[in-house]
Amino acid sequence: MTRFARRGPVVVFEEPVWTDEGAPRLVTRADESGVVVATPHMSWHLPAADKDAALRAMLDQLLAGRGARHPVLWFYTPMMWSFASHVAGATVVYDCMDELSGFKFAAPELPRLEADLIARADAVFTGGHALYEAKRHLHGNIHPFPSSVDAAHFAAAGAGEPDDQRDIPRPRLGFYGVIDERMDLALIDALAAARPDWHVVMVGPLAKLDDDDLPRRANIHWLGAKSYDELPRYLGGWDVALMPFAINAATRFISPTKTPEYLAGGRVVVSTAVADVVRHYSGLEAVRIADTAEGFVAECGAALALAAEPSRYGAEVEALLASMSWDATFAAMARIVDAAAARRRPVAPPAGIAMPAIDRGARAADVLVVGAGFAGSVMAERLAAEGGKRVLVIDRRPHIAGNAFDHHDAAGVLIHRYGPHIFHTNAASVFEYLSRFTAWRPYEHRVLARVRGQEVPMPINRTTLNALYGLGLATDAEAAAYLASVAEPVSPVRTSEDVVVAGVGRDLYETFFRGYTRKQWGMDPSELDKSVAARVPARTDTDDRYFTDTFQAMPRDGYTRMFERILDHGRIAVETGVEYRDVMREGVFDHVVFTGAIDEFFDHRFGRLPYRSLEFEHVTLDQDRFQAVGTVNYPDEAVPYTRITEYKHLTGQRHPKTSLTYEHPRADGDPYYPIPRPENQALFKRYEALARARHDVSFVGRLATYRYYNMDQVVGQALATAKGLLARWGMAAPRDGAATGAMLDA
Repeated sequence: MTRFARRGPVVVFEEPVWTDEGAPRLVTRADESGVVVATPHMSWHLPAADKDAALRAMLDQLLAGRGARHPVLWFYTPMMWSFASHVAGATVVYDCMDELSGFKFAAPELPRLEADLIARADAVFTGGHALYEAKRHLHGNIHPFPSSVDAAHFAAAGAGEPDDQRDIPRPRLGFYGVIDERMDLALIDALAAARPDWHVVMVGPLAKLDDDDLPRRANIHWLGAKSYDELPRYLGGWDVALMPFAINAATRFISPTKTPEYLAGGRVVVSTAVADVVRHYSGLEAVRIADTAEGFVAECGAALALAAEPSRYGAEVEALLASMSWDATFAAMARIVDAAAARRRPVAPPAGIAMPAIDRGARAADVLVVGAGFAGSVMAERLAAEGGKRVLVIDRRPHIAGNAFDHHDAAGVLIHRYGPHIFHTNAASVFEYLSRFTAWRPYEHRVLARVRGQEVPMPINRTTLNALYGLGLATDAEAAAYLASVAEPVSPVRTSEDVVVAGVGRDLYETFFRGYTRKQWGMDPSELDKSVAARVPARTDTDDRYFTDTFQAMPRDGYTRMFERILDHGRIAVETGVEYRDVMREGVFDHVVFTGAIDEFFDHRFGRLPYRSLEFEHVTLDQDRFQAVGTVNYPDEAVPYTRITEYKHLTGQRHPKTSLTYEHPRADGDPYYPIPRPENQALFKRYEALARARHDVSFVGRLATYRYYNMDQVVGQALATAKGLLARWGMAAPRDGAATGAMLDA
């Protein structure tokens, strides 16, 4: 709230202080940051019907006294909605930090009040991804904001030992936070019992528990509540930091702020298997996770050993914390709140600046970008950063990143919702551009095909031939000679079948290509353009990489995080879960960037362009690994799916479970693949002619240009299109795709 206070008055309306007597009154005070804290004082004896009326009157008096005609009402708990729902002209933000209904002694009316609050809210934030996954269907403008950290504050850990901790023997394993029903007290007791030579330090206030509930041993130390400013000193005196949370209804959706705080203080962390901790931190060496008491004790031992070698984990932790500042969280939240406020009321032009005599409607922007995938996001960033344009990015899906959207599933494994996306490119300019928004994890994709009872490399290479036919081909020349001996010349080469048969012969064609293609495209390779098969060439060497591009890597923090950084610009607003026609009716824009299906834009005037779709079956298994490589293809037509992808190979995530995706091609559903046939291309050309006549619209991306582009090709197309637009508008053009400003210090 202190950051919002720099932009205007901020008042925190606290929960009431209940007393035995006295009339209702409001006590206000201002802190050093300028935030005003207003605390109602109420009598327990006030009739229930009068309590909300008294609170409502206090709130109205407070707003009137500060001249707040269009306030932003920011709710941390639905319980305050009962007396604040009447405020007119307000922008309502619901910051849902926890699933409060799962807490002990939760008010019975809380679910009803939360439903009413969400229905009225202009924006909803959640305190983590687990909570977001549970509630994202409830609102069209909902955004997850996992815990951020004031790294500098906690980096001061060790600056002076507190008096009540100084004499506690080492090694010390510590926790700070509220001690309530979220604590696994039995686990704490088991840890202390298993290792009486270790000392467990518990810092924090007791809530909803009795003192008698706490386990008592000579090596458990209950130090009570401490201030925020004191926490780094306690943290600095621990050898390992603990998060001994119970796995129950109260912890199902928590995203503990102490995880990054502990890490910022230089401590190794041992946690129980809280979903969002597993989701965000299980890949770190410095975060150990266990789901049994015995495992927890063992991980504490491993953490103590690791703590003696900070060089093993320090750089990895530093890189993570660099992307988790409160300033970045504030900036992202502020953009969403500002956009929500703009929709609530007209935006007045700044004093003294002449504005065009145009009513843009509730959504004020120069450029509308339809689609928040690669094409739309890159266009938005370029037009905002290089062209100074106000850009509104919208998407009908409830998230950004398009088909590249990734997220942690219920088990905490990072998956790609719309099938595997492997980044590879030979374009240095594309790689350098995206590198401004992500650090990378080196990764070379490998694919096996299950045929004739064995798994062999795909694309076909010398290893494949030797395994399949029992050959002993030892050189590239021998493999080339063998392929030439089985190839069947075709002239002219027109179809995918022609390409494969002419290159590797009919047996390899039927083994690897025909069944897979029939499943993938719903037609025989003899009916498809030759460009389809040309994407997967045969090789004569033993290189088993699926791609041979110069740059092959995966975004270290995932695709969605990369997209968040691309769109993290002061002149970009993002709305998800909206239809572009609705937005077009509500606002006026100088230019539109359209990345959806081009035939849909023109209302299917000449008929629908054919696409293939996919159905994704996501499965989690209680085992570490399922298959030897990231993807295994299944060319056999008798198998209903085309391939299985196991994501931990792609991401490098460490997790006791593994998640897979089975891909089932479909004729109907979201459009994924333009079907390359001459008659389809002819139909597209009719739509392309309409598009060329629309100088107010740019059509960018796979669906808008009816091309089967890879991700890097879409980025390159977007960079080139943005450059051309800026030149047309007489503005500075991007230099080889370079972004301005420091986007990420990786």
